[in-house]
Amino acid sequence: MGNSEVTQAAGFKRSASLVETLRALILDGELPPGSRVNEIALSTRFNVSRTPIRSALQTLAGEGLLEYTPNKGYAIPSYALTDILDAYEIRAMSEGLAARLAAERGLPEESQVLLADALSDGDRLFAGGAADARTAYSSINETFHSVIQDGARSKLLQDVIRLCRRVPQTGARNLVAFSAEEAAKRHQQHRDIFEAIVSREPLRAEALMRQHVLNVRMAVMRAAFNGKRQPPVAGG
Repeated sequence: MGNSEVTQAAGFKRSASLVETLRALILDGELPPGSRVNEIALSTRFNVSRTPIRSALQTLAGEGLLEYTPNKGYAIPSYALTDILDAYEIRAMSEGLAARLAAERGLPEESQVLLADALSDGDRLFAGGAADARTAYSSINETFHSVIQDGARSKLLQDVIRLCRRVPQTGARNLVAFSAEEAAKRHQQHRDIFEAIVSREPLRAEALMRQHVLNVRMAVMRAAFNGKRQPPVAGG
């Protein structure tokens, strides 16, 4: 590979990394719904020119995670509460189906290991106090849901779940205000879902996963009725 090809490959890698980083900022709520995206600030933050920033923003706009307005630039879409609740409903059905398919088709050994490791990591976190480890639990939660979605081995289903993730408040990484005790209960639900999948109990796995996600929908509704439109933290 020549020097120009090496440089081009490195450029593609940096661009992909920048897209992933900005996507995470949106999905994690660091760039909140309704806010405008400041290209200059992002360029300074990541020590890159505005060209790769603009390219990454165009990619994310294509995914529906950003809205572009001529002469105004990019902004994070703001969703009505009904849209958020609908997205949770669709995500619950989709993730329930993913759990059922994973149980029916059988999880590969490496996927079972990833899930078991995530559960063990969660056990250690909650043993030491979940309230002090919410960022780490967010990563564990994301891993758990992603591995099961991959285990369904259905591109169409993953596309549907990805559509739900266009509403950042419904992603597995975006957390709502559960207490440490409630978060620990959700961790136990993860264990129950895992056991149903590896035991090849598809209908039980589907029901458990669907209720697991609908519980978050209910928490969002409670928070909204209590005047907290977007509560800050713990377990999705």
